[in-house]
Amino acid sequence: MASQEDVRRIALTLPEAVEEPTGFAFAVPNKGKKKGFVWVWMERIEPKRPRVPNSDVLAVRVGNDDEKQILLASDDRKFFTEPHYNGFPAVLVRLPEIDREELAELITDAWRCLAPAALVEAFDSTGQER
Repeated sequence: MASQEDVRRIALTLPEAVEEPTGFAFAVPNKGKKKGFVWVWMERIEPKRPRVPNSDVLAVRVGNDDEKQILLASDDRKFFTEPHYNGFPAVLVRLPEIDREELAELITDAWRCLAPAALVEAFDSTGQER
């Protein structure tokens, strides 16, 4: 079982990753803009009411729709989506259902999707494990 503290620890070990000042979200700068790679899921509990953070679920960027579909098909206890994310390369992850090692892999891959290529290359060349 993973926690938000695990998410924070993993995300902030990645080069240039920053925690956003509002909400629970992490980004990496790329071409002058922060690119979010993991964030808390904002759940719609009541129709026509604002979404609220669900601290047990993360939205995690993936490379493309194929990667998203593979994750969704692999374990529906861990991974799911909702209409809000249709056509968007992110999957929703239930923290109580995922172990820390798999979470680290997902977050690192999400960071790789959005970090500058030179930064990813430098990170990969260090031989760091997730």
